[in-house]
Amino acid sequence: MDLNPATPLGAIDIDLLVRLGVAAGLGLLLGLEREVRGRAAGLRTHGIICFAASAMTISLVALHRQAGGAEGDLMRIYEATGAFIGIIGAGLIVFSKGQLQNLTTAANLFLTAVIGIACGLGQWPLVAIGTGISLLMLNVIGRIASRVWPDGEGTA
Repeated sequence: MDLNPATPLGAIDIDLLVRLGVAAGLGLLLGLEREVRGRAAGLRTHGIICFAASAMTISLVALHRQAGGAEGDLMRIYEATGAFIGIIGAGLIVFSKGQLQNLTTAANLFLTAVIGIACGLGQWPLVAIGTGISLLMLNVIGRIASRVWPDGEGTA
């Protein structure tokens, strides 16, 4: 079997630690609001998904560079992540008591995966803006919506 050259353990550097650490931390932060509201996917789920998306992206970029850019298509990162999150999201969404539930959590998991990919690529402006807007939508907009629709309509 012909394998790619192994990356030595000494290749652990600050950039790699920052990309993975930021992904894990932001995933936990994005899951905090869901956890507080008692939703099906909370801290750990969001943290793991963001971290995994970042690790997958770093691994694929490194493999692409080792192969001299000749093998593979990095766009498949997005395809695989989208398919995986679609499966998880579909499992989260339920229809109960005449209402759909967990739509926001499923959507937030998708955004968490995208932020993880951006962390893996070191796209820090996208990471910052994506996290900030997500937290704004989950917290501020969520509170406004719950006041406008106290019975839960419009806050899925």
